[in-house]
Amino acid sequence: MSYLLVGLGGIIGSLLRYYVGLFTHSWWPYNFPLGTLLINLLGCFILGWFTYRIIKMELFHPYILSGVSTGLIGSFTTFSSFSVETVTLINHHLWELALLYVLLSLFGGLFMTWMGHRVGEKGARKFQGKKAKTS
Repeated sequence: MSYLLVGLGGIIGSLLRYYVGLFTHSWWPYNFPLGTLLINLLGCFILGWFTYRIIKMELFHPYILSGVSTGLIGSFTTFSSFSVETVTLINHHLWELALLYVLLSLFGGLFMTWMGHRVGEKGARKFQGKKAKTS
């Protein structure tokens, strides 16, 4: 069952990534790979939040959690596209954009994961408080 849910999540995540990429390319005409950067930063935030908030609440079966975290979020974000786009920028002698992309991806991803974790932590405290009052 876990394989099925991870696969289903993977289908959904990769389609979401594809559509966000199409949407971004329709209004972003520049060399900088903004679509992939936004996808990866959003994915970092969501996984940081999901890991702390949803998993800690223990409301869902581990199969569902794997389907969302590994399947959906894992296929939504993409390290391989980031790597290819960075090498493409370098091959086109756009060193400044390549460096900016790498730094924004690395530090932005860490920051967004930390922010997602913090938001999830605050939500988990509120949930635990409500749960304790109803017990």
